[in-house]
Amino acid sequence: MAGSAKSFLADAGYGEQELDANSALMELDKGLRSGKLGEQCEAVVRFPRLFQKYPFPILINSAFLKLADVFRVGNNFLRLCVLKVTQQSENHLEKILNVDEFVKRVFSVIHSNDPVARAITLRMLGSMASIIPERKNAHHSIRQSLDSHDNVEVEAAIFAAANFSAQSKDFAAGICNKISEMIQGLATPVDLKLKLIPILQHMHHDASLASSSRQLLQQLVTSYPSTKMVIVTLHTFTLLAAASLVDIPKQIQLLLQYLKNDPRKAVKRLAIQDLKLLANKTPHTWSRENIQALCESALHTPYDSLKLGMLSVLSTLSGTIAIKQYFSSAPGTASTTARSFDLVKLAQECCYHNNRGIAAHGVRILTNISASCQEEDLLPLEQDAVFGLEALLVLCSQDDSPGAQATLKITLTCMVKLVKCRPHLSQSVVESLLTQLPSAQDAARILMCHCLAAIAMQLPVLADGMLGDLMDLYKLIGRSATDEKQELLVSLATVIFVSSQKALSSEIKTVIKQQLENASNGWTAYRIARQASRMGNHDMARELYQSLLTQVASEHFYFWLNSLKEFSHAEQCLTGLQEDNYSSALSCIAEALKSYHKGIASLTAASTPLNPLSFQCGFVKLRIDLLQAFSQLICTCNSLKTSDEGGCWVFCFALFLTQGGYAGAVTGKISMKHSMEEFRNLATRYGDLYQSSFDADSATLRNVELQQQSCLLISHAIEALILDPESASFQEYSSNGTAHVESEYERRMMSVFNHVLEEVESLNRKYAPVSYLASNIFKCIFCRKSLSYKFCISICWFPYQTSPWKLFCEKLLCFMLEFYASSKANKIPFLVLVQHGSKPGLFRKIQSVCLNVSSVLQSKSGQDYKIPIDNMTNEMEQRVEPHNDYFSTQFLLNFVILGTHNITVESSVIDSNGIVWKTGPKTTVFVKSLEDPYSQQVRLQQQQGQPPSQQQQQRTAYSRF
Repeated sequence: MAGSAKSFLADAGYGEQELDANSALMELDKGLRSGKLGEQCEAVVRFPRLFQKYPFPILINSAFLKLADVFRVGNNFLRLCVLKVTQQSENHLEKILNVDEFVKRVFSVIHSNDPVARAITLRMLGSMASIIPERKNAHHSIRQSLDSHDNVEVEAAIFAAANFSAQSKDFAAGICNKISEMIQGLATPVDLKLKLIPILQHMHHDASLASSSRQLLQQLVTSYPSTKMVIVTLHTFTLLAAASLVDIPKQIQLLLQYLKNDPRKAVKRLAIQDLKLLANKTPHTWSRENIQALCESALHTPYDSLKLGMLSVLSTLSGTIAIKQYFSSAPGTASTTARSFDLVKLAQECCYHNNRGIAAHGVRILTNISASCQEEDLLPLEQDAVFGLEALLVLCSQDDSPGAQATLKITLTCMVKLVKCRPHLSQSVVESLLTQLPSAQDAARILMCHCLAAIAMQLPVLADGMLGDLMDLYKLIGRSATDEKQELLVSLATVIFVSSQKALSSEIKTVIKQQLENASNGWTAYRIARQASRMGNHDMARELYQSLLTQVASEHFYFWLNSLKEFSHAEQCLTGLQEDNYSSALSCIAEALKSYHKGIASLTAASTPLNPLSFQCGFVKLRIDLLQAFSQLICTCNSLKTSDEGGCWVFCFALFLTQGGYAGAVTGKISMKHSMEEFRNLATRYGDLYQSSFDADSATLRNVELQQQSCLLISHAIEALILDPESASFQEYSSNGTAHVESEYERRMMSVFNHVLEEVESLNRKYAPVSYLASNIFKCIFCRKSLSYKFCISICWFPYQTSPWKLFCEKLLCFMLEFYASSKANKIPFLVLVQHGSKPGLFRKIQSVCLNVSSVLQSKSGQDYKIPIDNMTNEMEQRVEPHNDYFSTQFLLNFVILGTHNITVESSVIDSNGIVWKTGPKTTVFVKSLEDPYSQQVRLQQQQGQPPSQQQQQRTAYSRF
């Protein structure tokens, strides 16, 4: 007995053998059937972990049925434990298959004489409202319990009524009058009324129900002026308006009225909180008069706490469409326009307030106005915003308190936004940052370095003259090994890499290495090397990776660092490319390919089953193939190279033909066609990599997209200048449309693309193509320009450690593996679970899942009949939106032909923007379709020439369906 208890209590921790789903459920079932109350309770509370580890419908259905039995026969403490488990596992309730049986076992307790047991049952029903929203017996029990004389049961009925009102329109419409009578009744205590009022926030299912609820709340606000009642009623008012969407302007006016006229600070704070909620959700519903009233209240309030809240609402609105509506004025409304500057007056006054929070909101409002409004009268606000930002920078950089650091983050964010929208202010902003950097606290220095790097990535504002100041500061960091010092080393090194733009000098390398040896650990050196790779300083990165090879204890880490070293060396080789020097280009590409092949071997060795590095390996393989395609293209261009000065190319071409070069020209044309197809194939592969990278960040995806565009551009140029200009067209395969240029790298790449297109068009107009003249005037401008650019693409080599999501499919075939031909069609249900990682929705969210099911006949059995091709395959597609990361669907497949069929199911996800991501998984199953005895008898009779009986004629294979 003790051994079984020990086995039950043993938990699958680290280093212990993991149990499968059935074994784990059996272990918990032993605890549920134990005679000791403690073991039963411990078994119940361990079910949420079981659901999280094995989120499969069959297991969850069995587990909840066992919990329902415990709830039915156990005491109130066990019922309370089951209730907590149900509330913690709310996302898994939809996976219960036998809902009726589960509800039947739970609902039996509602007839108990114990009011506490009835109260727990009501809360249990309320927690299950998402799966039983229209159960009339549950509705009736809730209405009955609202009239109970036991306070515990009434509170439980209120909880259940709120949950059912949110899920069921019929219940909400039926309970609304009951709630209204109880709230307005004199016999209802005030504390109970305060608990009943929030139920009205769910009366938003139709307009009439929302209108009646709003009228009731309006009466309550007037009839019960106490502070608690006004606060609860106003907040319910706001939530109802936000859900129904039709009364939001009226609610904004009501909240502004209470903010202005009500003298109680608690009511004012509640009004500000609800105004902030509406500003975040529906900023387009705010009129100029609403913003003006809020500005007047902020200008006249003597309390800093209230002013801070009002400025928070205004700063939220200033970053939305509401600010443009506020400053837009019709002709002839000069007085309104003059009053509209109260927002500017308020922001200017608050910029230099002694409260840091108020000052931060003031400069944020000025920054948003300067960034979004282009009116000439508002242009002087740019300098006000800059002066306010500089004042806050000086104030907060000297203080290392959490409040000062939070304000500094807001200030630096506003600086980046202002410089992005107003590039002519970048120099003054950068100079103020560099001036304040030496005297700032270490925590502030880190944030300021991040700001400098963000600005420099958008605009080349860090000149070589500023590099000396940065290096002096780098030397003065000291030899401390604290976390702040290590972070500061990385941040400063990043700014230095960005400001250098080109290869680092030997002096800078020496200073960085010396500082790393004195005051850093291996992780800091790795982070600096990673930043050097991202910023294009591959020589420095290679040396740092080389120094770290002997400092790691795992062979996977060793191979990872070795692959990064080889990739950095390969990219460094490509920086030596020069225009009009084809021999040098070929040697540089050959050297880079040699390092890339070494690197891909190390990268493959660094992969593990838990971290397969599939994206990294795929990207590097594409990079290798791209460089090989470039090398082949340059060789082909060299073999066909002619002069294009005046009419000299005609003479060269004639000489070329005289010397027997016609076959060479034809061979060159074939080689060019092969190169064009190769670049198009690379573009397709880049597109496939893009679509399979759902969990990649936007910068990595944009980089992959640029590589795809470069391949398409080269393919277009080959076709337009050499092969067939009439059919040549350049298509941009962009999933996001015209993307906004976010970095200097993208800007330079796009300028190269545009320049190449212009040159191709001009050459195409000036000369006839080679396919017509058997000559080649093709210039490798696009090839040289693309290769001579220093690629800063190593961000794709450093992935996030956890994938935001994973998709698992569980096939449940509702038929045997042997089919009967008379069945003709079979249903295949699929239960799909979307399991997220530690950061779900990090870059994009799953909107729906697309399932593609196809079946192909592998082999036929029996006689070889002539069968139409359409009957040999099944192809179906279905899109389903998961709810709580779960959905189920069915496919009806037709298996007319006897034999073995191969069914393939492939899943892909669709994000909130409608983009399809081919993430998988892809599963296959083989099924065998056999002939049932009746159809076999009919077929044999037909073969023997015997007419079937009348009963057999009526009972054919198709007539039964």
